[in-house]
Amino acid sequence: MNVLLEKLKEVLFAVIPVTVIVLILNFTFTPLDHHLLVRFLLGAFFIIIGLTIFLFGVDIGITPIGTLMGNALAKSNKVWIVGLAGLILGFFISIAEPDLHILAGQVQAVTAGVLSQTSIVVVVSVGIAVLLTLGLFRIVYNQPLNKMLTLIYLLILVIGIFSSSGFIAIAFDASGATTGALTVPFMLALAYGVSSLKKNGAASEEDSFGLVGLASSGAILAVIIMSLFSKTRELSGSLEFRISQSTSIFAPFMNQLPGIAKNIILALLPLLLTFLVFQTLSFRLSGRAFKKIMKGLLYTFIGLVLFLTGVNAGFMDVGSMVGYRLALLEQPWIVFLIGFTLGLVVILAEPAVYVLTTQIENVTTGYVKRKIVLFALSLGVGCAVTFSMVRIIIPRVQLWHFLLPGYIISIAISYVVPSLFVGIAFDAGGVASGPMTATFILAFAQGVAEATEGANVLIDGFGVIAMVALTPLIALQVLGLIYKIKSQKEVVDHE
Repeated sequence: MNVLLEKLKEVLFAVIPVTVIVLILNFTFTPLDHHLLVRFLLGAFFIIIGLTIFLFGVDIGITPIGTLMGNALAKSNKVWIVGLAGLILGFFISIAEPDLHILAGQVQAVTAGVLSQTSIVVVVSVGIAVLLTLGLFRIVYNQPLNKMLTLIYLLILVIGIFSSSGFIAIAFDASGATTGALTVPFMLALAYGVSSLKKNGAASEEDSFGLVGLASSGAILAVIIMSLFSKTRELSGSLEFRISQSTSIFAPFMNQLPGIAKNIILALLPLLLTFLVFQTLSFRLSGRAFKKIMKGLLYTFIGLVLFLTGVNAGFMDVGSMVGYRLALLEQPWIVFLIGFTLGLVVILAEPAVYVLTTQIENVTTGYVKRKIVLFALSLGVGCAVTFSMVRIIIPRVQLWHFLLPGYIISIAISYVVPSLFVGIAFDAGGVASGPMTATFILAFAQGVAEATEGANVLIDGFGVIAMVALTPLIALQVLGLIYKIKSQKEVVDHE
């Protein structure tokens, strides 16, 4: 009960700032209809309860499964087992991620079926599986993360030259969407499980991070390669600006609940079956330990269903409406300011961000404080949303104007930053763009785009997730530089 109350306290601090900002906007720039406002507050309640239960479930269910599987793979001492398991787990975990299905559904709707939801999900999952396997090999063979990332992003850059801007926006968004609330805890635990059995303590600490960042780059690579074989070279489309016409407060929640529950069951089923296979062949946990993990999976299911129902039924409509009405004021500075503020606080409500920052503090035994990482992440995402608003309001500014220099800077810094921070930063890039960002911030951006003449909803709307995935790479590596300078100064002072 104490653990649950601690989780509730963390979640309240995360969700309340977003709620307060929307309430302030309601009484100032963007007054909302009564039913929309009440639905938003009910959504916030669902998110608070759901996120609390989810994080509790992750602690006693998802994380132990990932760690156990990582240990089992490392103990096998057989490279082909690590490779095969990486491919299978990577594919199933990715294809099960609810965020990826949400994004793929939006892509299908925007492109009027030119890119189907199934094709996006399968292609991205194959990319994730291949890069997850390479990431596990990297840990086993002690390969430097920065060199591997350099080669991968160089390949993305070369292939991206031959791809269209529409595909590039979707590709980078897919990398953020596929590392969501379900996959991140599992991948982090898997990396920790494999690296913790290595004899070199410092190396195992560094290797605990980076797997999520590598796996998410697989999504980018897969979609860009897909674009080369696609019959459609240039994507076009539109996303109708639609707010639920129902004035009912509870109907949207009741409508969303069954579909979300079904998606989460499909999401958790492969993980459950894989765990049962490992339990039979390898783990052989005691009855008590087995029941605890099964309870954790149940809590994860309940928490995710409540969380996503609150986000989809309560938050998305309000996000679109706020963005639309702010843009109609024709005062760009207001849109930039609100975008920055929303980015600053929405990141705090991301489930996977909590999991990552907690693991960072645990693995570094408190050397890298969770609050400092959260501050750097918030600042990065706040800038990302602001830059996205600049792109929408000034049509001449394009997505690659930010992505190209951003990734060049990220890769360059990785050669002077401590290896631990390189892994943390690239993991954080995938983690930052979770369900809250992919729904509320995306809806906000689409609302602004709809009210802005000359804005392309397909390119500008989807590009916001790509921007949110980029800025933490720079923000956290800069934090790593600060830590490096600080530690060097301490050594000099001590001498």
